[in-house]
Amino acid sequence: MDIDLLVIGGGAGGISAAQTAARRGASVTIVQEGPIGGDCTFTGCVPSKALLAAAAEGASFDEAMGRVRAAVGTIAANEDDAAMAAQGVTVVHGRAELRDPRTAIVDGTAMRAGRIVVATGAAPIVPPIPGLDGIDVLTNENVFDLRTRPGTLAVLGGGPIGCELAQALARLGTQVSVVEAADQLLSKEEPEASAVVERALRADGIAVRVATSLERVEPTDDGARLHLSDGSSIEVERVLVAVGRRPVTDGLGLDEVGVGTDDRGFVRTDDTMATDVRGIYAVGDVTGRLPFTHAAARMGLIAATNALSSWRRLRPQRFDTAAIPWITFTDPEVAHVGMTEAEAVDAQGRVAVVPFDALDRAIVSGRTDGYLKLIAGPRPLLGRAAGGRVLGATVVGPAAGEVIHEVALAMRTGLFTGRLAQTVHAYPSWSVAVQIAAAQLFFEVDGRSHRPAQP
Repeated sequence: MDIDLLVIGGGAGGISAAQTAARRGASVTIVQEGPIGGDCTFTGCVPSKALLAAAAEGASFDEAMGRVRAAVGTIAANEDDAAMAAQGVTVVHGRAELRDPRTAIVDGTAMRAGRIVVATGAAPIVPPIPGLDGIDVLTNENVFDLRTRPGTLAVLGGGPIGCELAQALARLGTQVSVVEAADQLLSKEEPEASAVVERALRADGIAVRVATSLERVEPTDDGARLHLSDGSSIEVERVLVAVGRRPVTDGLGLDEVGVGTDDRGFVRTDDTMATDVRGIYAVGDVTGRLPFTHAAARMGLIAATNALSSWRRLRPQRFDTAAIPWITFTDPEVAHVGMTEAEAVDAQGRVAVVPFDALDRAIVSGRTDGYLKLIAGPRPLLGRAAGGRVLGATVVGPAAGEVIHEVALAMRTGLFTGRLAQTVHAYPSWSVAVQIAAAQLFFEVDGRSHRPAQP
């Protein structure tokens, strides 16, 4: 079989690559072991956000899981084999192994393609902690299959997945403990953001243990006893592991065809999404870049465009993470784009903060534990004229995941920071915080101004 583009993996990155190729009139086939949709649809974004929403509304465990299954079913139907075929994409179910830079063997059948995109994703890591392999652990891949609510649960890992699932299950009635080895939850976020989330989790009855690691696991009749690095132990019915992700590349044949990987096993690419082997691209979580659905979709578009464009060597599209936001959908949400304050020090960043106890929308909503931080820096040649350029922002609050996109757009379009201050924002909205923060870069607002970025 000769096709223009072969996509190995049918998650967000693979679907995006295939759809992009089909829109260009190319013949394209996705090879996928399971159903189209991948991690995001079945074990990631969709079920976790459905569970969070149901828990926030006071649903029972059974009701919440029913809503999860319904949401997954509805969204999966929009990207199944028939939906792909309607867009000009052929789906083949099976396991692919690269034979050479133009050929993959799928369950014994050779498929030849002009270009290949690897989009096989990632899977949860279960660390080699003594005794952990002796119990039936939960991960994001099987937690949504639960039919009965655990009475007690330990969540290993205080990153986005761990915090989201801990809060959702706590609100559904489970007694939850979070164990995080780093000094703060959400270790890639700013400390202030972590502190707000930790307060929120504790308010939901969650026991939060930071700077604490799991040393060994002892099975019990009712579950497991976890022995921690501080000398204490906790007994729980179930353990949910959310400590990181590993690339899914086993049996793919990357080494045999010369596709390089980094020291963690993720496929190495340049910013055009090309691998070390000409004609083979990689996108999404398998690359170890930003592990988000929207980032994977962007990578897929870039890879397919470059793979099929006759101008790819002269004017390739490039993947740039600078203006891609990421969001943790806890309550309150944590949203971030661009530089953190510490990262902005070397860029001569200036920081303006609007605490939500001074934001009218937060006051009337009774949700004042949060803030918006806007970071701006000088432009080449123009310096701080018109406020300079936006370097990044962090928002913590109920609508943080929506508010952040205005800042992302400003960064993507190279907007002068002053334009944010000049744009009329509806009152009383959460987004008014963006306007106020931008204005603080020019003059004092309600006693607040800006300051230099600090490490």
